[in-house]
Amino acid sequence: MTMWFIDSEALRRPVYLSLADQIARAIGDGRLAAGLRLPPQRIMADELKISVQTVSRAYEELIRRGLISGEIGRGSFVRAEKPEGSLPYIPERLGEIVDLSILKPVCEPMHLEKMQTALVDLAANLPPSSVLSFRPNVVFPRHRQVAVDWLRMCGLEVQAPNICISNGATAGMTTALMSVATPGSTIATEAIGHHTLVPLASYLGLNLAALEIDDEGIIPEALDAACRSEVVRAVFVQPTVINPTASLMGERRRAQLAEVARKHDISIIENDVLGPLIEDRPPPLAAFAPERTLYVTSFTKTVLPGLRTGYLAVPDRMLSAVMNRHLVTNWIATPLIAELATRWVVDGTAAELVRWQRQALRQRQRLAAQELAGIHYRAHPEGLHLWIPLASVQEEELFVSQARLRGVAIAPGRSFQTGSISQPAVRISVGSTSEAELQAGLRVVGNLLRSAPEPLLLAI
Repeated sequence: MTMWFIDSEALRRPVYLSLADQIARAIGDGRLAAGLRLPPQRIMADELKISVQTVSRAYEELIRRGLISGEIGRGSFVRAEKPEGSLPYIPERLGEIVDLSILKPVCEPMHLEKMQTALVDLAANLPPSSVLSFRPNVVFPRHRQVAVDWLRMCGLEVQAPNICISNGATAGMTTALMSVATPGSTIATEAIGHHTLVPLASYLGLNLAALEIDDEGIIPEALDAACRSEVVRAVFVQPTVINPTASLMGERRRAQLAEVARKHDISIIENDVLGPLIEDRPPPLAAFAPERTLYVTSFTKTVLPGLRTGYLAVPDRMLSAVMNRHLVTNWIATPLIAELATRWVVDGTAAELVRWQRQALRQRQRLAAQELAGIHYRAHPEGLHLWIPLASVQEEELFVSQARLRGVAIAPGRSFQTGSISQPAVRISVGSTSEAELQAGLRVVGNLLRSAPEPLLLAI
């Protein structure tokens, strides 16, 4: 059997990743049809003159990517359906690869020590309601009152009863979407935006209208046009250091979007999980249109990944819908984690860790500027990531693959595409690994970009 879709001369170390990438491209461009049975591992190994273990690792990698399925006794098959959403990050494989693909704050031993200390204190002073009650209104009155102070720091004035304690931003997003739109409704959002939103909208039966963006995010005229051409129920927006484009929406633009939403009487879902990291940021959209904005924030990206709790601030008229939908999808946020977050807000630990994170990111962004000198990219000095525009979709795929072959994982721009509008690029996280590994990874990225043919980088 001839492996007609494999170019054995193009295999590079690590060979299993190179082989997996070639098979993935063959699946992506249709040369390997859905349902097709891949050659047995031993046959492929013999044809390509590589070890069976190498082929096995390549197949395992493709299974992790959701591109093939392995069936005991039958073999490996190209999946009949494409995976639901393209994840920008890879499964963590310590020691094998420098992972710059997942958006994560900088973490040091100090963070673990603080959590260990907090857990010891929690065990010694555990509120009975945190483990004995089923009722959110019994567990969370104090937490909501403390949340008022944290949201004020975020630039938002809100009353305690209007705050829903959630298990982080994804739970808040889900509840917000279910509260403003019924299945079949349309949600407008950035054409290049939140990677979780695409599969989440699909699961909820919602349609996405991908809006044109510029250096500040959604263009108000694009939202206005979408609202005039179809029934839009809400706009989902990330105004502060937008993931993935690293853009910061200015105050005037925020006010303009709020006015468009008010003009067409649509809701705003504002994802502001990165907001607290930016020291001099404009007020949130919720400050311009408090009567229609559901504001989502959390602690995982700004304080500690394991502190999986957050706040959903809700206008009066939507409060009943939000609380009911959160109740049936989550029932209650995890009380012990919420208790830890509340204590850290009260004693200043949360604010201290945000300030520490801000300084750490400034240092890492300076490091990125040194390693990527002369290369055009978009970033914020206090941001968790940077965004490198490329010339075409083909260059994006090639660049991600070449970086992986050199031991560096980066996120492809296609993972953030919410509609047919494409902006080829890659996202690079600056907080996901140690500073030494970040520097090594950025050096690989920089060398690849500088050595690539001229068309690779987007002309500016």
